Amino acid sequence: MSHKAGFVNIIGNPNVGKSTLMNAFVGERLSIITSKAQTTRHRILGIVNGEDFQMILSDTPGIIKPAYEMQESMMNFVKSAFEDADVLIYMVEIGEQDLKDEAFFNKIINAKIPVLLLLNKIDTSNQEQLEEQVAFWTAKVPNAEIFPISALQNFNVPEVFDRIIKLLPESPAYYPKDQLTDKPERFFVNETIREKILLHYSKEIPYAVEIVTEEFFEDDNIIRIRSLIMVERETQKGIIIGHKGEALKRVGVESRADLEKFFGKQIHIELYVKVNKNWRSNTNMLKRFGYNQ
Repeated sequence: MSHKAGFVNIIGNPNVGKSTLMNAFVGERLSIITSKAQTTRHRILGIVNGEDFQMILSDTPGIIKPAYEMQESMMNFVKSAFEDADVLIYMVEIGEQDLKDEAFFNKIINAKIPVLLLLNKIDTSNQEQLEEQVAFWTAKVPNAEIFPISALQNFNVPEVFDRIIKLLPESPAYYPKDQLTDKPERFFVNETIREKILLHYSKEIPYAVEIVTEEFFEDDNIIRIRSLIMVERETQKGIIIGHKGEALKRVGVESRADLEKFFGKQIHIELYVKVNKNWRSNTNMLKRFGYNQ
């Protein structure tokens, strides 16, 4: 029996549902999801295994015009997604008209590989608007197969999954069949904590934060974690901690609950906050945090 395997890379503007789609395909919450733009900062692989296939999904940061060094690195992750894709998913939402970067758009319409254009969030539209959008994108990206979907409601998602399997090239598996992702445990600890900060803090705070898990000790029944929340200014540190430490405590409690579901074990987590001025523009810091690779 032949075996199929390949890289399926998901690109699009911020907040169009890329992470929701990948999590739906993988069946695990690998990518954090919030209503805020730029939630995904790295390129995250999610691996779906079947008896005769291996689908390697890649969630990438939303396409933006970079304003500082960290965002430049985020866009480099998107560029890399074009280089190794066997199938490219271009994800848009109802009402959206253009990609925020014309060079990326030209790469999509000139791609030599299969392109699936997923028109997401159709549960927020009506039939007339949907037909207009399908016509618009058919003309705009003539080389793409168009699938109207709702990643959140799982509408048409299984059909897209089946189509991808048909498009995958014949190949042995690239990763062990029991592997779910290319990221280590500490990465998911960091992302879980960062998600809570995105949810509970406003304005610049979530974007000025990076998480470093400095200790991760696993026993049979418990995982002990110590994580650093990095901010750029003293005022941000005070906001993260909150009055009598209540805000930071909430982040810890909610992170622990999610991590216990993810790892299936009791979690003991310690959080502390440190100021590192302008880390988002510091090349050495960005390399330490997994950017600029």
